[in-house]
Amino acid sequence: MLTKKEFKEAQKKTAEFLKKHGIFITKEEEKKIEIVDHGFGHNQQIIVNILVYINTDIYCAKELVLFPGQIVPEHKHPPIGNYPGKQETFRCRFGEVYLYIPGTPVKKPKAKLPENRKKYFTVMHEIILKPGDQFTLPPNTFHWFQAGPKGAIVSEFSSKSIDEYDIFTDPDIKRITLVK
Repeated sequence: MLTKKEFKEAQKKTAEFLKKHGIFITKEEEKKIEIVDHGFGHNQQIIVNILVYINTDIYCAKELVLFPGQIVPEHKHPPIGNYPGKQETFRCRFGEVYLYIPGTPVKKPKAKLPENRKKYFTVMHEIILKPGDQFTLPPNTFHWFQAGPKGAIVSEFSSKSIDEYDIFTDPDIKRITLVK
């Protein structure tokens, strides 16, 4: 859970990070930045800051901002009714991103996981994305990623996003952030 003050400060910090790295947003967009703490609070490693530009029944475009070492936890976007689940393309705009998907596990991953949550990161095939690199993930595929030492900005282009239905391997994760 975040306080209103923590939430507003995180929105401002995220907007400044975007601007510093050449992605300019409006004041209205700054107010729409979502701080996803996954239920663990503000000052921790498993957190992501998201700006959704558009999300319709057909497509979605977002910026994902991760400060150094921050992690988007392992999850997948499942089918819902006739919808096959979200297909998404991640394009690295700044920094370095360590993306993990099913496949042959890497022997020495670049990611550094919090000891108390390691068991919830089960897919370990590593893909390193640097500025200009992109990767497309099929629906209903477990994945997670971490920002490198400078942080990262990732543009996400996808089919419809209904993140509240995401399935996480960590049973303690809460997708919707509570602000008090």
